[in-house]
Amino acid sequence: MAAMMILSPAPTLLVLLPGMDGTARLFRHFDAALRAQTAIITQAIAYPAAPLDYAALEAFVRERLPQDSPFVVLAESFSGPLGAALRADPPPGMRALILCCSFVRNPRPLLAPLRHLLDLVPFGALPGFVLRQALLAPYATPALQAELAAALAQVPPSVLRRRLRAVLETDASPSFARGSLPVLYLRARHDRLVPPANAMQVQRLAPGAQLADIAAPHMLLQAAPAAAADAVAAFIDGLSDPQALN
Repeated sequence: MAAMMILSPAPTLLVLLPGMDGTARLFRHFDAALRAQTAIITQAIAYPAAPLDYAALEAFVRERLPQDSPFVVLAESFSGPLGAALRADPPPGMRALILCCSFVRNPRPLLAPLRHLLDLVPFGALPGFVLRQALLAPYATPALQAELAAALAQVPPSVLRRRLRAVLETDASPSFARGSLPVLYLRARHDRLVPPANAMQVQRLAPGAQLADIAAPHMLLQAAPAAAADAVAAFIDGLSDPQALN
């Protein structure tokens, strides 16, 4: 009798939605950490360098999601409202949502009235010190600073303005709350952009949502890729165990 062949389960596919830069260039270290310790494979979706709102970006993302395999979506920072929209009306195959240093509505509501002044902000001339303090401090390194600068250099200031305006105007919390897919929130302990209360809001809107606190700045996946990979892998492993999701 021929020996019975045992098929290994297909590796999990993790779809990565990028932060404000939209280039998907900044996932390199996180992707390497995942591949080093898990069987998870990634597919990053880069956004067009055009001033699109969240509705247009959602349509763009949906057209590029996997059609024939299960997957988990990780939405980083700016992409949180896109993840919320996908959770509200999940495409076939989507099993869960991971939010990384993100939000489902404007994380800084006091700044909303200033959105009409964005045309005055010189995005192309912001000093490196400002970006380091907001995105990387106190974990900035010359290598991470160079990678951030290279990614932002690919994005026209008009696109950055439109994306920031979209953040200040967004409120995807009602649709996010209607969803039922499991959620993991990756929270950076030293995030200077997205306040900690955003994670608690996500947990209120999605009962049972898991929280992973990681010692990192706003650019968590870039500054602490191994810790992020550990948290993501544990969450995805738990998707096949109902007890682990309670």
